[in-house]
Amino acid sequence: MLYQAYEFQRQLATPIRMWASALEQVYSSPYNPWAETWLGKSVAAGAEIMTRLTQNYGKPAFGLKTTQVGDETVAVNEEILLRKPFCQLLHFHRDTTRRDPKVLVVAPMSGHYATLLRGTVEALLPDHDVHITDWIDAREVPLAQGNFDLDDYIDYVADFCRYLGPNVHVIAVCQPSVPVMGAAALMAEAKEPRQPKSITLMGGPIDTRVSPTVPNDLAMRNSMMWFRQNVISTVPLNYPGALRRVYPGFLQLTSFISMNLDRHVNAHMRQFEHLVKGDDDPADAHRTFYDEYLAVMDLSAEFYLQTIEVVFKEHLLPRGEWVSRGRKIDPSFIETALMTVEGELDDISGVGQTKAAHALTPNIPGARHVHWEQPRVGHYGIFNGRKWREQIMPRVRSFIRENDAL
Repeated sequence: MLYQAYEFQRQLATPIRMWASALEQVYSSPYNPWAETWLGKSVAAGAEIMTRLTQNYGKPAFGLKTTQVGDETVAVNEEILLRKPFCQLLHFHRDTTRRDPKVLVVAPMSGHYATLLRGTVEALLPDHDVHITDWIDAREVPLAQGNFDLDDYIDYVADFCRYLGPNVHVIAVCQPSVPVMGAAALMAEAKEPRQPKSITLMGGPIDTRVSPTVPNDLAMRNSMMWFRQNVISTVPLNYPGALRRVYPGFLQLTSFISMNLDRHVNAHMRQFEHLVKGDDDPADAHRTFYDEYLAVMDLSAEFYLQTIEVVFKEHLLPRGEWVSRGRKIDPSFIETALMTVEGELDDISGVGQTKAAHALTPNIPGARHVHWEQPRVGHYGIFNGRKWREQIMPRVRSFIRENDAL
């Protein structure tokens, strides 16, 4: 009944949202003599915040229309290259004849849409031919399409690599670091010609026994039965994926917000002040961030539960005991270049969890092992923001280019 209760709560909030929206329009109207007073601006600001807190956020658009290639500004068009029930392979086609390294960005399937990596893609576009895994909200996938679990995730990554060809460089952001390692290990063992040319893992839970964080402790503290009974729900009948068992996106969002509640409360208090003062730039930045942050998607129950068990409770990859569809996953077969990136202040994937991938890949030549720990950066800052653009991305770009030439 969890999902049904959430839907009921959303319906109850509808009149509040409509009232707040109307109030905002009235007190921000140029025809209202109170609009330019402190009282009028305060009412309009509070009403806007209430409207945004109670509205439903759908999947955002990437909105990347142009990029800079050399000295030229070129158009960027999105094209879907491959469709699967739970994901589509999206290509950001640049209107240029220049040939740059082909990159597959594997976005996290952890409650947010792939558009969370808009800043990641935007920074990569000038120097790379970028593709991304565009995951589909599980509540939008009819039951007739079957299930999706961690084993399927591995197969999807391998299929996308095969489709893109032998010179693709894979970048895994956060959660997909584990299935990317799984896919790369299986492809390397089979000596597939289209295995990744390089792998970059960013803030991923390769070994969560190292520097455990709050999410890691939650997984260890509760049994699998607890997760099944408390966080898994059924999609209501008004969605295409009706009756599918899922881990709802709104639960993941609640957990994210609760980890840094003070930060989010303070952000909205500052937003109120910006709106009253008419500080448009920081107000727009706040809207942009929360339009993305509050847009969440459901995960299939099979994928979520298997990930909890394999990655966070049993640590099967670092222990060398991971078996997928009867296939032993042995990362020692991987010989392609490996780069890991961590943030000093990461409270999702602790320092050392991603770096652990190097110890699991002894057959990669020493010079092709690269690790970077970014000072004074949390989880989100690893792949978005100024330090990603100015300090992390240039290192990733150099790593990819050095190995693309081999």
